Amino acid sequence: MGDNDHTTRRSVLKLTGAVGATAFIAGCNGEEEDDDPAEEPDDEDEPDDDEDVENGEVIEPGTTIEFDAQTAGWIGIEPEEIADEENPTLVLEEGEEYEIGWEEGDGSAHNIELVDEDDEIVDDYETDEESEGGEDQFIEFEATDEIAEYVCRPHETTMRGEIEIEANGNDEDDEEEVDDDEDDEEVDDEEEDDEEVDDEEVDDEEEDDDEMDDDEEEADDDNEDD
Repeated sequence: MGDNDHTTRRSVLKLTGAVGATAFIAGCNGEEEDDDPAEEPDDEDEPDDDEDVENGEVIEPGTTIEFDAQTAGWIGIEPEEIADEENPTLVLEEGEEYEIGWEEGDGSAHNIELVDEDDEIVDDYETDEESEGGEDQFIEFEATDEIAEYVCRPHETTMRGEIEIEANGNDEDDEEEVDDDEDDEEVDDEEEDDEEVDDEEVDDEEEDDDEMDDDEEEADDDNEDD
């Protein structure tokens, strides 16, 4: 009986030790996991606010710009760049043709005007005041830097938006062509100068040859006289 008690006590101690070791190992692993730094958020996953901003894109030349005429403000319909925007800024290419106006409205009398920085109408770009939109409420115009805004005159405090004119790059192309022409002219001038120099050198060489021939002839004559 004494041996059995001793054996049982020893088994219990072994079991207790094993449990304690397991708990110690688990505790160490837990501490190691806790010591790991928290994962930093990936900046690439964050949305880019600039990519979400569509307003301000250059509108393609020849586009019809259409609004919903609401007294609280012009609401963009087409093109997609201004869709659902209130009094959107229109970015147009200088010297290109566009059409602007409204088809739908809120039943109030509206018109549309293109004005300069002094709020003066540019080149008679305006429509009559009407309560219904349609073809008569559209204006075909050329984008120039004189145009600064579009406005509904009866509701000029709320229905007004900016127009920005961007250079279309044709001027730069023209300047590059002029530079290329000037470079070609310079090359031609250099080639002409080189040809003149070559011709002068050839003439000089021919003159030297003629003089040498003359000298040889004189020498021959002297020899014959002797």
